[in-house]
Amino acid sequence: MLRVRNQLVKASGQCLSLARSSNSFKPVIARLQHTKTTETRPGIFSPFFSPTDEEQKEEKARRNYPRQTAYDTAKCKSPPTRNKMLVRDFIDDSLYNPNYGYFSKQAVIFSPETDFEFNNMSDHLEFMNILGQLYKDIEGEADEVDEVARQVWHTPTELFKPWYGYAIAKYLVSEYKLNLFPHKDLIIYEMGAGNGTLMMNILDYIQQNEPAVYKRTQYNIIEISGKLAERQSQRQDVKEAKDQHKCVKIINKSIFDWDIHVPDQCFFLGMEVIDNFAHDLIRYDLETLRPYQALVSTDAKGDYTEVYEPVGNDALISKYLAMRDQTRYRSPVLSRQLWLKCLQSLPLAPNMTSPEFIPTKLFMLLETLKTHFPQHRLVLSDFSELPDSVDGVDAPVVQTRYRGTMVPCSTYMVQPGWFDIFFPTNFELLRDLYLLVCRGSRAGNDKTVKVLTHREFCERYGDVERTTTKSGENPMLMYYENMKMILT
Repeated sequence: MLRVRNQLVKASGQCLSLARSSNSFKPVIARLQHTKTTETRPGIFSPFFSPTDEEQKEEKARRNYPRQTAYDTAKCKSPPTRNKMLVRDFIDDSLYNPNYGYFSKQAVIFSPETDFEFNNMSDHLEFMNILGQLYKDIEGEADEVDEVARQVWHTPTELFKPWYGYAIAKYLVSEYKLNLFPHKDLIIYEMGAGNGTLMMNILDYIQQNEPAVYKRTQYNIIEISGKLAERQSQRQDVKEAKDQHKCVKIINKSIFDWDIHVPDQCFFLGMEVIDNFAHDLIRYDLETLRPYQALVSTDAKGDYTEVYEPVGNDALISKYLAMRDQTRYRSPVLSRQLWLKCLQSLPLAPNMTSPEFIPTKLFMLLETLKTHFPQHRLVLSDFSELPDSVDGVDAPVVQTRYRGTMVPCSTYMVQPGWFDIFFPTNFELLRDLYLLVCRGSRAGNDKTVKVLTHREFCERYGDVERTTTKSGENPMLMYYENMKMILT
């Protein structure tokens, strides 16, 4: 049985096989059982692969567990047991539950007190040494409080401030002046603004370099975290009253709960946010290629088990897969038909493909933009690939920090609240989905929707001389090579 205890543990073996269910939506428990039906068949290996009496009793109990969503568990003071949740709800609860979620108690965004003077550094190695010492100081303070301390993570916005924010501002202003100025306001919505650094850098740039545009600027932050929303408000307090930005409005709400219609032409920003959008998990039946969706079942002891049911009773998963089919995207797990057929003929072969994580919450964002921000221009940036991920297509990295050491995990089924779970984004697929959902056009029919690498964007809009070291190396261009942007 695929099971992960609620401590730092390794996942079950790589030889996981899944029992296929019937055509109903009755869940099938994932177990180390290499049969292709749910029938019990006598044979030489039966004593080794047949479920024990305890496992049979547990399976029967699991079938009666209530099905819950992240909204249902939001009021829980501790992670619930005796329930089952779609993978996206399990991950969403692990990250965002207001009482025990990772972002509610563990995450700290690294923000140096002073900006780095890259022009005075010898090379990028000196920058890394300075950065490493700052990290050591921060983590040392955290370790004095708890062995499993708050995780400190950084973004290009913080490391390369204000120059990265200025690059974003330069792009926004150039597009605004090209299409809207001076007849309409520059309206900006930023989703998940962290410490508020990007907001400050963008507005500082516009105030200093484009005063006429600044007079027509409105900046709105949509922030799910109450603590971060408070921190963003406090950023203004450190400035003199005459320098404070009066055009800022902070809305403490999840973008997925957004219910306000915004008819204005606006820019919608999401910088290093979508990697923490929860995904669903599917596998395909090797014989029929029918997709099955995964749920996480939690027993009375807090142990986790994956169970599977045919795709069909969750509207979001079904709609996403139907829309993805229109892009002519083909899952990598289905790309090797000959190998799949050979796999079926092997003794003790699995009856399902390897896992695939699908970005259903990101798809929800696109639908929210279409419905509530019909005239938006989108600017999204995040990881396009990640090392050390768990097994599967577009699989996440799951990690925590223990006694000053980053600990990667081999499963997403971990104790809620203690682990960061973040995903890569297939930006080319995202572009095609965006065209279908928000523009009503197929891939390639709209050249205004572009995917750029982090480096390409910074070279085009950034003041790269200000982040160049004496050796000629440029950390802002060299780092984050696994990040991309989508601009619409």
